[in-house]
Amino acid sequence: MAPAITLAAETELSAANTGFMLICSALVMLMTPGLAFFYGGMVRVKSTLNMLMMSFISLGIVTILWVLYGFSMAFGTDSGSIIGWNSDWVGLSDIGLTELWDGYTIPVFVFLVFQLMFAIITPALISGALADRVKFGAWALFVALWATIVYFPVAHWVWGAGGWAFELGVIDFAGGTAVHINAGAAALGVILVIGKRVGFKRDPMRPHSLPLVMLGAGLLWFGWFGFNAGSWLGNDDGVGALMFVNTQVATAAAMLAWLLYEKIRHGAFTTLGAASGAVAGLVAITPAGGAVSPLGAIAVGAVAGLLCAMAVGLKYKLGYDDSLDVVGVHLVGGIVGSLLVGFLATGKGQSDVEGLFYGGGLDQFWKQCAGVFAVLAYSLVVSAILAFLLDKTMGMRVTEDEEVAGIDQAEHAETAYDFSGAGGGAARTTAVPAPAADTASKKVDA
Repeated sequence: MAPAITLAAETELSAANTGFMLICSALVMLMTPGLAFFYGGMVRVKSTLNMLMMSFISLGIVTILWVLYGFSMAFGTDSGSIIGWNSDWVGLSDIGLTELWDGYTIPVFVFLVFQLMFAIITPALISGALADRVKFGAWALFVALWATIVYFPVAHWVWGAGGWAFELGVIDFAGGTAVHINAGAAALGVILVIGKRVGFKRDPMRPHSLPLVMLGAGLLWFGWFGFNAGSWLGNDDGVGALMFVNTQVATAAAMLAWLLYEKIRHGAFTTLGAASGAVAGLVAITPAGGAVSPLGAIAVGAVAGLLCAMAVGLKYKLGYDDSLDVVGVHLVGGIVGSLLVGFLATGKGQSDVEGLFYGGGLDQFWKQCAGVFAVLAYSLVVSAILAFLLDKTMGMRVTEDEEVAGIDQAEHAETAYDFSGAGGGAARTTAVPAPAADTASKKVDA
């Protein structure tokens, strides 16, 4: 993220950069519905709507919090390198329409709406780990509390002027620590508190719609160009273009690496593997893409694809129920991409920092470790505490009967698919024999 990086002084608004950033903001917004489709296709039929809603509700809650105080907490005047605050930004009422952001050529309003889209998708990422079993009201309250206590401060650490990670020199171009490690660690903290789904490791819990998964992955891949390339806040020096290229390259490498692992390990190239591998590559290149070359991006993507594919199976060995592999993809992918900066930074991209393989020693690697593990520990512990408190007060989980019957009906009084009108029965003029008992009892695997 570019906000406090020193650039040549600019005093005039750039219509080109402003338009570019508004488009990037819209692309990042599209990622949240894309995530909803990606997650929605991966769950069973009876949980589809709930999974969609767990992402969509973030669009509502986080938007309002960002206007009221979130932007001020994340990017306001630093206090102790931990949090920001600017009372003039509360409610966004004292920001001039043409007021520029921190010496850049885009208005403050453009920067804040771009950052809003990051704040929206980060808690939505957590939801995939909690599929099938969390009360929607409890989840909505968790999103509000988590955004306030975890995301807004961490965003200040990493990207805000004066934030400790920023001042230390931790490189996180577009959210490896602030978004993906943050969300992945939070997911792990919550699932350790609320426990496993009914039937975990016993009942089949296959994705009900792989086409929906692929559609979601495609929307994420498309939107991620805005997520990554836009994080330079313009493209006057070519760094945004480098990030765009590296995003494509790393995603392709990760998808191929995941599929190769699947073929060797399980004997097949799966569509779910292709979609998951692509997302793993997108996650990993997010912190690193402005600092590495395209060849470095291939390495980042390939390593992330392989390690994330291996990591998703750990939940069965270690016994934690990460429903849709948020920990395996976002936490592991974010760690991989963030730490590889310390080895693969060329010194020719977003800064002159060089990694170990380019003669820079291990100095940057240790800085990356500090950022990675501080965010991981903070998010995991605070998220677990929030889940524990909500569980003990209002209850985080639906009842076992509601979970087995289907959380869509229990929480939303709807179902994702209605087959009652199929067949065009209204046009029939002759009686139809009653179906055989065994036929009538067949149901879609839910």
